[in-house]
Amino acid sequence: MVPAPPPAASFSPAEVQQRLAAGACWVRCGARLYDLTGFLRQHPGGEQLLRARAGQDVSADLDGPPHRHSANARLWLEQYYVGELQGDPQGLMEKGAAASANTQKTDPAMEDKLKLVDWDKDLIDWQKPLLWQVGHLGEKYNEWVHQPVIRPIRLFSSDFIEALSKTAWYSVPIIWMPLMLYLSWSYYRAFAQGNVRLFASFSTEYSVAMPESVFPGLFVLGMLLWTLVEYLLHRFLFHMTPPSNSYYLITLHFILHGQHHKAPFDESRLVFPPVPASLVIAFFYTALQILLPEAVGGTVFAGGLLGYVLYDMTHYYLHFGSPHKGSYLYSMKAYHVRHHFTHQKSGFGISTKMWDYFFHTLMPEEPHLKIQ
Repeated sequence: MVPAPPPAASFSPAEVQQRLAAGACWVRCGARLYDLTGFLRQHPGGEQLLRARAGQDVSADLDGPPHRHSANARLWLEQYYVGELQGDPQGLMEKGAAASANTQKTDPAMEDKLKLVDWDKDLIDWQKPLLWQVGHLGEKYNEWVHQPVIRPIRLFSSDFIEALSKTAWYSVPIIWMPLMLYLSWSYYRAFAQGNVRLFASFSTEYSVAMPESVFPGLFVLGMLLWTLVEYLLHRFLFHMTPPSNSYYLITLHFILHGQHHKAPFDESRLVFPPVPASLVIAFFYTALQILLPEAVGGTVFAGGLLGYVLYDMTHYYLHFGSPHKGSYLYSMKAYHVRHHFTHQKSGFGISTKMWDYFFHTLMPEEPHLKIQ
């Protein structure tokens, strides 16, 4: 994205129109101008909705109806501030000022926060690796980590270790799909040859042969079990609340998931890096091999591995994709972005809401934004 003009710059209506004609998406709140061009694909309501409001005052849209934007969403907007609108073109300034006044009456606490926004200052030093700093935030950590920013994150001083903590989205299918296909074919052959028996380790007399027809069911079971693992990890590990007096637990939380909530659109940190992922995957494979006959556990594992790949690809798409309005992925994108900005203690499902329904952690539904 083209670097934004310096803060407090001023633009005439003609200059704003030039940028709109060039394809930029600028909006305003009163006289304050924002360049949302770089946010079009990430917006949960879709790119079209923002395009339809290019050049307009969006003060009323922030308050709704039908959708009231959260405090974090308003703070997020301030990161796209580029300057002030000059003059009084066709009375728009008065309308913008009136809309801003209405916003102030509705949420004065929010207006106070906006006045304090300064993205060159923070509780940590963004010029240094973050991982060893966040543990010192103490009781301020939980609020800080749930105020998302658009800055890239650096965790480690070492370039090598830092590189291992990042990954491109396409590395996930490239690395894990061949393994999933190989395991699926190997264990299907074992079933087809009649070499799989249940309870054989306890008694050969009462062991039960398993036909190849059970392979699809076990594979789908693995995919289903992954969605449960995905939910449980997200809810109880990634969203644990570390004690404010524990430097190490705060640091652990940040490296596991806090970094993603702080910079939700850092595309190099949206999928699980291969090196730590391989350790977790090896753990699940070993556990299933111990608990179940080799081919049974391996088939369930292969299904779960495909579920993991689909989960990571879905997660990336929910952040950077532009799903068709009214589609399943459109609703999941809005659902997941609300989890980041508003409901961090609910809405833990990424690929499905099923377990949120089951465990009563579903976020309250809101009507879809309508394009004017």
